[in-house]
This record gives sequence, C-alpha cells and structure tokens, in this order.
Amino acid sequence: MEITAKMVKELREMTGAGVMACKNALVETEGDFDKAIEVLRKKGEATAVKKAGRIAAEGTVLAVVEGNKAAIVEVNSETDFVAKNDKFRTFVANIADQIIASDATSVEALSEEKFVKDESKTVKEELVSQIAVIGENLTIRRFTKINTDGVVVPYIHAGGRIGVLVEANAEANDDVNEALKNIAMQIAALNPKYTSRDEISADELAKLREITIDSALNDTFTLPMPVLKGLLEKAVNDKVWSDEDIAIYEEKKDNMKYLPNFLSKEAKASLAELALADKATIVENKIFTGLVDGRVAKQLKEICLLDQTYVKAEDGKQSVAQYIAQVAKATGSDITLKGFVRYETGEGIEKKSEDFAAEVAKQMGM
Repeated sequence: MEITAKMVKELREMTGAGVMACKNALVETEGDFDKAIEVLRKKGEATAVKKAGRIAAEGTVLAVVEGNKAAIVEVNSETDFVAKNDKFRTFVANIADQIIASDATSVEALSEEKFVKDESKTVKEELVSQIAVIGENLTIRRFTKINTDGVVVPYIHAGGRIGVLVEANAEANDDVNEALKNIAMQIAALNPKYTSRDEISADELAKLREITIDSALNDTFTLPMPVLKGLLEKAVNDKVWSDEDIAIYEEKKDNMKYLPNFLSKEAKASLAELALADKATIVENKIFTGLVDGRVAKQLKEICLLDQTYVKAEDGKQSVAQYIAQVAKATGSDITLKGFVRYETGEGIEKKSEDFAAEVAKQMGM
C-alpha cells in the first residue's frame, strides 16, 4: 500500500510523533492507523497522545543574552517537581539557544525548525521525545526575542518562576548593567504594565478613568462631603431608605465617619444607585474631578515603571525615572529605558484542582 504525505500528516497530528516515525509505523502496519498508533506507543514515540490534554501550568522561565541578541522563553510542565529536573532545564536552555539562533517569530514557526542540537529532528519532535522521557505534558508556551543596538540585561527570580529582560539605549558598562539589573528586580517584584505613560493609548486612559469614576460612585462614603451630603439628603427626603435607616441616619449624622457601620446593606446599595443615576451631574463637580484625578494618578504610578517608587530608594520617594537620571549623571552616561519583557510561569493558565488522595485511591482501585 502506498503511504501518502497526507496519511503521514494525519497520523502526526493524531500522535505528535515525528514525520519519519509516523511514516515507518504506517509502512509497518500497511496503512492501518489504529495499529500504527499502537506501534508508536510501544516505541514511546506517541506518549504525547495521552499527555497532550493534561494541563501544563508549572515550568520555568529562562532569559538569556548573547551579544546584541536576547531571548526570554516560558516552557511549561505539569508539576513543579519536573520544572526543577535537570533534564527539563537542559531542554529549556536548548530552546533558548534555538530562539537566539532563529528568525522565528512564533512558537508554531519555531516548532517546525530543525532542532539546533540534533538536526535530524524538528523542535516539535524533540519536544515529543522529551514528553516521552520525562513523562509529563510539556509545552513551549511563548517567547520574545530582542535585537538591540543598546544594552539588554536578564534577570531570573524565584528559581525561574519569573523572568525579565530590560532594554536600554546606553553604552554597556558595569554601572549601567547594575542599574538595569536593579530595575529588572523591580519589574519582577512589582509587575508594572507599561514602561511609561506614553505607552498608554487614549482609549485605555479613558477606560481607566471611567472605571475609577464608577468605582468612586459605588463607594459613596469616600466621595467628597458636599457630594455625599447631597446623596444622603435625597435618600432621606425622597424616602428611598427604610424608616429604620432614616432613623439611624438622623441619630448618627453628626458622626459621618461611623454612619456606614450602622446602615443596612440595602441602604448603602441604594445610595450607590443614586450616585450612579446622578453620574453626569457629579462628574461636573470640581471637587469630585480632583478626587478622580488623584486616584487615576495613583494607579498610573503603580502600573508605569518610570513612575513607580524605586524599591531601593533611600528616601522612599525617588522614582525609577529619577534613579536612572541619578545613575546617568554619576557615570556620565546617556541612559534611556527602552522597554522590558516580564514572564511569570503559568500566568493566565487555569490550573486544574486535583484531590491527590482521591487520585491515588482511584489508581489503586480503592
């Protein structure tokens, strides 16, 4: 029977095994897919069939720099135990080397390349082989590659749980490298979303402001006092509240700080509804606008790296931008932070909750 490329492709997609392994299995079984899969499983080539559906949310992040090239990659495993395994870590290091040498811009493209450590197989085939040897589902989840004319510094935190690359337009020297490493540590710890406010689009900023406004209106007792008093008067005068809550208000209104502790949940909820219903008018209030501006500024300071307070600041106030300027002045260097990449192992992956005792009992037939 003639074994076509289409048949090989189909078997490969079913098993995750290599092209030649699939072709040989089909030849051996005269095109019988079920028997071919059995052959591959017996040879350990199709171990990925059973494991591919299992959630791989552990693993490690590796960041490497080679000359003017840098790469950061996340490779996942099912358990933290495997993530610490030397064989697994060697595989991750090899993948990082592959990325440095590659022009691929996606995991899919990378997977089809010849594996740099053994060009008789592809990266995907090497991955399948590692799954067979290690015994867990493994995935090359994502990577980022940087080609720079400046300086790139890598940082790995918590044994590979978090990895960071920081890039700057500067001339490399020990002082600059140390400063960028300090900044990388800051990024690992505080997880900023942007390098500077300039990266935030007008739409994103408008959305942030809108969320801040609605959040403030829902938390009515943090509103400026003139706005809050107007809402309270409406709740009482329009009989929005129950008689009991109105009585509590009359008794406690001279001590506004503690009033929320005595009102019912329904009274506080209806007060928020009044605030949202009167949103257009409240937003025009200058005092309220100032409150919103302050809260937005505070959030920007948290999510924008250059605005964050530098964690090692001696005065507890120096920003990252001021720290960079200080280093530049002290070293006579021009340093402009260009950007960063931060990966955290398993972020965004929904981990399966398992009852270990129940799983053991199931396997033992108990």
